[in-house]
Amino acid sequence: MKCLALILLISATVGQRVDEVNYVEIVDGSNLQINMIYLSGGEYVMGSPTKERGRKKDEGPKHTVSLSPFWISSYEITWDLYELFLNKIDQKRVENRGPINLDIDGISGATVPYVNYNQPGHPVINITQYGASQFCKWLTAKTGDYYRLPTEAEWEYACRSSTETTYSFGNSGRKINQFGWYKKNSGGKLQKIGLKSPNGFGLYDMHGNAAEWVLDSYDPGAYIKRKMVVYNPIIRMKSLYPRVVRGGSYKDSLSKIRSSSRGFSSQRWKQRDPQIPKSLWWHTNAKHVGFRIVRTIDVPSRDKLYKYWVKPIKEY
Repeated sequence: MKCLALILLISATVGQRVDEVNYVEIVDGSNLQINMIYLSGGEYVMGSPTKERGRKKDEGPKHTVSLSPFWISSYEITWDLYELFLNKIDQKRVENRGPINLDIDGISGATVPYVNYNQPGHPVINITQYGASQFCKWLTAKTGDYYRLPTEAEWEYACRSSTETTYSFGNSGRKINQFGWYKKNSGGKLQKIGLKSPNGFGLYDMHGNAAEWVLDSYDPGAYIKRKMVVYNPIIRMKSLYPRVVRGGSYKDSLSKIRSSSRGFSSQRWKQRDPQIPKSLWWHTNAKHVGFRIVRTIDVPSRDKLYKYWVKPIKEY
């Protein structure tokens, strides 16, 4: 069930599609909800200038990206939400579903974490990219609307919120205590979602708290190959490592929570996993990594439906 943001509906201009507004996804069978923010897309400049403080070579050169419209969750996905999927609570479909028809029972169920960091109201962490993507698939089946992880380009666009500055709130980090959790103000631990101010798009914790999975594989030279305007870019490789995380975390320095900063996964994140094969769902050494979700404005055709849901890769 969805509740369209009333204030936006009232201010909608003539001819605007009703679905091009913020909305609240009520997760059926619970009292939990996901606030989805509508972003109109279009062109923006991705990457950082050569003189930006803390910049690394993989953030350049700056280049123009054009994105289709999409919605993105205003908060990182919490343990409370993920446990609905993990514990298979109320697997019924929502009435008045969206256009996608998937069998909920046919979606792989997550295993219990090897080390459980469950904290209500906090971002789900230690999760693999596959585990995050399967939540999106499950939510798609429950609601009938297409959910997935953001691409790296979508994530940076959302974080920047129409700025070209080092952070969404300016070039200086002096205001970071208002907008994000990082090494010097987090007390060395993950914090509840939404305790800081949102960015210009109404998105919380884009700088720090939990680093966030995106769909892309990590290529340090990706931006060099982009000579002209690129449309909805994404980098997909068959190898499991490395894959991109964005936003930095509660244990990172200011330079790693910049809008353009790129992080990536490592086999070390499963260093303590005693299972053979290692878990598809959980890391043991990535207490800083979570995710948020997006919904595309265009419904994919049946043959493209699974294209951006991450496939499992076993690790022995």
